[in-house]
Amino acid sequence: MSVRVSPTEAIRSEIDAVFAEGRPLAECLEDVARLGARLIIQSAMEAEVDEFLGPARYERADRAADTDTDEAVQAPVKRAGHRNGHRKATIKTTSGPVTVARPKLRGTTEKFASRLFGKSVTRTHALESLVIASFVRGLSMRDVENTLAEALGPDAALSKSTVSTICQSIRGEYDTWRHRDLAGIALDYLFIDASHFRMHPGARAEPVLAAWGITTDGAPVFIGLDAAGSESHDAWADFLQGLLDRGLTPPLLVISDGGKGLISACELVLGRSLRQRCLVHKSRNVLSKVSQHDQDQVKKEF
Repeated sequence: MSVRVSPTEAIRSEIDAVFAEGRPLAECLEDVARLGARLIIQSAMEAEVDEFLGPARYERADRAADTDTDEAVQAPVKRAGHRNGHRKATIKTTSGPVTVARPKLRGTTEKFASRLFGKSVTRTHALESLVIASFVRGLSMRDVENTLAEALGPDAALSKSTVSTICQSIRGEYDTWRHRDLAGIALDYLFIDASHFRMHPGARAEPVLAAWGITTDGAPVFIGLDAAGSESHDAWADFLQGLLDRGLTPPLLVISDGGKGLISACELVLGRSLRQRCLVHKSRNVLSKVSQHDQDQVKKEF
């Protein structure tokens, strides 16, 4: 018997699968950003439907026959209707079109209109900023509310309770993953690198430190991800020491680029491990010194 998987759980499974593919970090994070945008939008739509079908705050109930007051009784009531599957819907984002599963409703006494599918949402993309911030850095609730209000417009902004629920859920999942026990992971190879991202429009690009590896069984595994102000020795040392504090055993071999801060941090924190210069980075450095005419030959020989 097949088990139904909710759209949000399906997206989370896709995110897990990206990190298990063993591809370059930059490619993984770009895909995760797109999937994260889908996850936020999907979660927001589901929350909208829950709010729509749930008890209204206050609606006038029929006046009780035996009451001797002139006041109408205030009582929460639940709208009629129920969910009836999903249909595909596409939202434009800066990363390209994002396809989500839009909930279908039946038996409702009034028409449901999603506030996420206003005209402005296809142009301002503030939801994507929320995704990156939630997974990597986190935003204050006020920042999130202002960002969403700007994206969706005053007539389409999500309620504060909905924003709070979505952000707390995503942030909670990320924090749980970020602080999980690593004692059960035995690595042969640990790859360490950083990618730079602009967290906010007009801001300078900031590094996101990452570590992933190959286990003794030959399986790729994503180990850690954290934002930093720079790729300094202290930033890398704190990041690597955090992995050991969570139970990670130093691997046989550490692979990194030639950054001085990263190398010194590896020697300090992972001094028991062998270290190798990443051949991809080294080949890029070599080819940058070679004329365009000789690039193919040098690359092949290298």
